[in-house]
Amino acid sequence: MKDLLNIQEKLFPDILDVMQKRYKILQYIQRMQPIGRRSLSDNIQIKERVIRSETEFLNRHGFIAVTSKGMQVTEEGNAIIEKLAEFMNGISEFRVLESQIKDKLQLEYVIIVAGNSDERYSVKEELGKACVQFLNSILTSKQTIAVTGGTSMAEVANQMKPLLHAPNCTFVPARGGLGEQVENQANTICAQMAKKANGNYRMLYVPDPLSEESYQSIINEPTIKDILEMVHDAKVVLHSIGDAFTMANRRKASDNVMEKLRAGNAVGEAFGYYLDEQGKVVYKVRTVGMQIEELKQAQHVIAVAGGKSKAKAIQSYFKQGKSNVLITDEAAAKELLKGD
Repeated sequence: MKDLLNIQEKLFPDILDVMQKRYKILQYIQRMQPIGRRSLSDNIQIKERVIRSETEFLNRHGFIAVTSKGMQVTEEGNAIIEKLAEFMNGISEFRVLESQIKDKLQLEYVIIVAGNSDERYSVKEELGKACVQFLNSILTSKQTIAVTGGTSMAEVANQMKPLLHAPNCTFVPARGGLGEQVENQANTICAQMAKKANGNYRMLYVPDPLSEESYQSIINEPTIKDILEMVHDAKVVLHSIGDAFTMANRRKASDNVMEKLRAGNAVGEAFGYYLDEQGKVVYKVRTVGMQIEELKQAQHVIAVAGGKSKAKAIQSYFKQGKSNVLITDEAAAKELLKGD
């Protein structure tokens, strides 16, 4: 394949540029269909006359259909997108971005999807799909996967599919969190992931945060101890990274806690730990479940977080060096590299 690509580049120097452009156009139409040329031009930031020329080519060859409502990808077009996906990713600028982020944050794996999830929810959906694909590549049968709550994890659950090579896996909440909206709670997300993956799940019904007295009482309950053992033994951990003040507001933090976060210049949050730009712990929520220092016991600790606004939070978390996989988007990645 590589030799053929080299020959093609010599005979047709523009072939890769043309392929990447048409593939990008097809992808955007697939994601936003039905869509008109002008709207596509605005979103993809390619001149409208170029869009007109390229979409006429795609329509002529049966890859898209043009209707009164807008352009849509045909069955043949969907097949082309699927067949080209791996190849195009291999030559994409994202491979360079991934390598740069991998070096900057000292990670084993980095996966980047196109776009900015701050601006388009469809990008967050792509993050979820990328996470599910990665899970399919690493999981084996009967493994335990610990999962936190949050909107990113909820989207991973939405995109979950049967884990064909990893039957009988068990999903467990990485920590308690009954204070959040039901759809963003780890219990809800674990149950949804398990059902879609044809796996099993356990629940952890404890509030977040807890007083010290309540914490000591709850962790000694036999049923809680049993689940916590599973959480601590999990070989795969899935988690999100949040903006410090967004998470504090979501958890209805007290004025006293908010003042501590402001005084400590907190920028990020994960596992109930609020961190400043250097990764120093500014404040910690007392919660039942996995603690950040316990992550080293897992084989794969996968962080899913995107959006330009999350760059500082992502960088602050990885100063801790506790995760080895990052799945993020183009906007967050480019923001992370600013100043390098």
